[in-house]
Amino acid sequence: MNINPNIRWHNGTVTRDLRHIQSGHKSVILWFTGLSGSGKSTLAHATEKALFDIGCRTFVFDGDNVRHGLCADLGFTAQDRRENVRRIGEMSKLFLEAGVIALTAFISPFKNDRDRVRSLVAPGDFIEIYCRATLETCESRDVKGLYAKARQGKIKEFTGISSDYEVPENPELVVDTGKLPLEECVAQVMEYLAQHGIFPGTGKS
Repeated sequence: MNINPNIRWHNGTVTRDLRHIQSGHKSVILWFTGLSGSGKSTLAHATEKALFDIGCRTFVFDGDNVRHGLCADLGFTAQDRRENVRRIGEMSKLFLEAGVIALTAFISPFKNDRDRVRSLVAPGDFIEIYCRATLETCESRDVKGLYAKARQGKIKEFTGISSDYEVPENPELVVDTGKLPLEECVAQVMEYLAQHGIFPGTGKS
C-alpha cells in the first residue's frame, strides 16, 4: 500500500514501554483462528475474563462484532476476507502500542493474511492460537445453521464447505477446542502467556 508522502507518523510522548510499566504487564496480540464453530470467540472471551481478573488491560475483537461497524462494508469474498483481516491487524497493532492485550476471534482462513498481520509487529508480539476442531464437530455446534445453508448452496464462499481453510503450520499454540473443556483450553493459553513473561515475575524477561 502506497502511503501519501505528505503523511508522517507521529511518535507520542507516552510510549508502549511506559504503558507496560503502568499496567504491570506486556501487551501482545492473541490471534485465535479456526473454523466457524471451533470455539474461537468462546475461548477468546473466556481468556479475556481470566486476564481481566488478574488486572490485565484487554479487548476482544470478535468477528461478528467487527462486521457490525468497522468492516460493515465487506462481504465474504476472498478479497473482502483479506481486507477484513488487514483492518483488524492494523487495529490490533494500535492496541498493542496502547499497552493492551488484544484478542482477536476470526476464522482468518488464509495463511498469507495471518502472516501479513504477524509481519506488522515485532517477534513475540503476535501469538497465533489455532483452535483445532474437526469439521464434523463444528457442524454439530452450528446454532446459526450456517453450515446447513452452505451445504444447500445458500451461502457462498463458506469456509470448510465451499472455501478453503489453511491450517496454521507453525502456530505458537494449538488448543484442541473440539475435545477439551473450556476451562482447560483457557488454562493452556494462560500458561503459555505466563511462560513467556507476559505477566510480571514469570517466564522470560
